[in-house]
Amino acid sequence: MFRTLQKILDKALETGLWVSMLAMTLTVIWQVFTRFVMRDPSSWTEELAIFLLIWIGLLGSAVALRRKAHLGIDIIVTRMSERWARITAIFVYCCVIFFALGVLLGGGIKMVAVVLANNQISPALGIRMGYVYLALPISGFFITIYAVEFIIVEIKLLRGKAVESEPEAARIDILIE
Repeated sequence: MFRTLQKILDKALETGLWVSMLAMTLTVIWQVFTRFVMRDPSSWTEELAIFLLIWIGLLGSAVALRRKAHLGIDIIVTRMSERWARITAIFVYCCVIFFALGVLLGGGIKMVAVVLANNQISPALGIRMGYVYLALPISGFFITIYAVEFIIVEIKLLRGKAVESEPEAARIDILIE
């Protein structure tokens, strides 16, 4: 059941990211068209593109973590024994969880609550800014879930237990960013 829920969440995250990227692309194309062809630039496209970029950056970071696509240098890890590489990976993922829970999830929820309570509205689109900032706790949630999963996999592998279906990303290469 956990794997099914995880697949649904992964699909929802990637679909949201894909839709956001498509919407931003179409928005920027419309902006260029109205500016250079119609000679009357649209007033809302720049703001929407900025808001979509926020969502793409934050959701994309969660997808990148899931796929182990973050840039990094693994020169230190390649010189470690497998055991120490896994221990280091657990430490790194604990740091990721600490950041995601504290900054993205905790701080994001507080920020969304304050902005919604103050009823801040975007000037061009007229939407509540709290909805824009929801990207913070949502990405924090996904990053935390993925990091916890990777820690569980690493602990199982450290103990010599077989992992039922090791995620593609389960072999951790420590990233020094």
